Amino acid sequence: MHLKKEDITRLEIEFDSGSVPPPFSHTFKIRVGFEKGFVNTQLEITYTHREGLTEEEILDEGFTMNDDFQYKGELPKVWEEPLKELYASTRWSNKKYLGDEGGIKVLAKDLHGKIARGIPANNEDWQHMAQDFIQAVYEISNRELPLNLQYYVNTKEEGELFYDLKMKFATRKVDLEINGQKKEADFEATKHMLGFVYLPDYDYELAKEAKPTKRGHYINLGDGFWHEFGKGIFNLDDSFDAVSKIKSGFRKLNQP
Repeated sequence: MHLKKEDITRLEIEFDSGSVPPPFSHTFKIRVGFEKGFVNTQLEITYTHREGLTEEEILDEGFTMNDDFQYKGELPKVWEEPLKELYASTRWSNKKYLGDEGGIKVLAKDLHGKIARGIPANNEDWQHMAQDFIQAVYEISNRELPLNLQYYVNTKEEGELFYDLKMKFATRKVDLEINGQKKEADFEATKHMLGFVYLPDYDYELAKEAKPTKRGHYINLGDGFWHEFGKGIFNLDDSFDAVSKIKSGFRKLNQP
């Protein structure tokens, strides 16, 4: 049973990482209720199967001894439409249970009290949406700051351009300034472009802490280090030129 998008009052999104080994294995549950002026939100993240690991093994993988997280509160109303739209466009599998590969299952309730449960066939879309939603919760709860990138171009063709870009998942907005001037940018399109930013390999031995002044293309991933294209940024897959995608993506941000 597929409920009408406009009638949905509540969604529950449950995720299990499946056979992923600890300390990475985890589950999360997102519960949202669509209120008049906000999205009522509960989030629980639980890391699993760590009993057989030593503290050193957990810390060596970049985790802490208490990575579980809970949140109850409100997210902006702007999150309602994307969640409902994903539900409306979802194809549902015939599976009753998540297998060893894990994934997401969804429960929806409408204003008539009807409940529908299912495992999305487009599970990856739901996982991406859930990760964006969790990032929004992290921002609202001050667990993490919005993603902030800087990009600097100094070439004969493009001139000198300094991009300061901040992705605000909580409000689904992009704060973008180019040479100090505010610029409009679409959230989804910018998020798609930024997906290419994390595909290459960045050589931190060649990175600089000082803002560059010489000709070239440079990027700061928010950690204070400037990486130069052509010298410290390398495609990991020869069949896909992520480096060029990054350059063209920022160039599009500067178009009228």
